Amino acid sequence: MRRSIDDHPFSAEDMPPGWEDADLQPVSWGVAISDDYEDAEPRVVLTVEEIGRAGAGLAAHLSPAIARRLRVALRDALVEIGEDPGR
Repeated sequence: MRRSIDDHPFSAEDMPPGWEDADLQPVSWGVAISDDYEDAEPRVVLTVEEIGRAGAGLAAHLSPAIARRLRVALRDALVEIGEDPGR
């Protein structure tokens, strides 16, 4: 089973001012789920790709525990910059 959950294509508005001069790389990301592994355990798949290099990105196949850890890290980062972390 494979199922796409969400994705975000790159938009220049997402980047900080001067991003091109700062040598920041524009990327898009996608989140999916998959159980296409030898152990048939479902995992969260996070794919990050450089714009213009489709298929050459990195795909992290995260166990539920690691996906939760990433979720907590993102929440904590939002709190650290003074943003509401949401639900």
